[in-house]
Amino acid sequence: MKVALSQISTKNLATLAQRTIEASSKPVHTVVKNQPLFDAVIAVYNVYDGVYVKDTYSGKGVLVAEADTLRDRAFAGSKYTLEGMTLIDGFSGQQEAKELYAIFEKYGLGLDRYSYAEQSAQQKKLIEELDLPANTAKIEKLHLTEIFGLHKAAYQKFEQQFGEQTEANAALRQQESATSVRTNLEAALRNYINLVDAMKSVAGWKELNAELTEIAKSFNTPSASKSSAAPAAPTV
Repeated sequence: MKVALSQISTKNLATLAQRTIEASSKPVHTVVKNQPLFDAVIAVYNVYDGVYVKDTYSGKGVLVAEADTLRDRAFAGSKYTLEGMTLIDGFSGQQEAKELYAIFEKYGLGLDRYSYAEQSAQQKKLIEELDLPANTAKIEKLHLTEIFGLHKAAYQKFEQQFGEQTEANAALRQQESATSVRTNLEAALRNYINLVDAMKSVAGWKELNAELTEIAKSFNTPSASKSSAAPAAPTV
């Protein structure tokens, strides 16, 4: 039985292991029931199957970018609304608008152009100050409670999305890579296939050996290897 385990692709190695396990698990092949080398193949394959197609990143970046756009627009809307009120002489809430606008100036009128982290730090301080009782009273007088509520909600939504992205990316990086697990799977398959090959003259093993040999043949073609120029497959 020949198969060049190190020459086949990451995906094909998973397929070979899967087919080997399925064939060996048939009720007729009782000789490998509770066989340690076969159990090892199953155990390592289960780990490999979970990581060989794993992503490096969670894919949540789009959601974070969308949340950032909403946050930027909410910030700009609040800022420009207040700015407009400060320019209307004779407006009864002009002074309150100026005082609230000064808070925006304090934390940066260009917050929407800051990096994610910088904007988050400054927006946190801005919203905390706007939430002080004295300032919420001014906001209510100007009938801007809804606008500032939406501003705060947009900020909180971004923080939620960014936190979920960070957590998901960290979890992915903590998983073992397929490269590190591959060596273990190759070794487990090699040991098991060598066992079946060595026992092929013993009753009960001959049929299993024949079936696994047929499976192995499909992985010894150029299309199953990493390169059509790969060297001839050595005996496992």
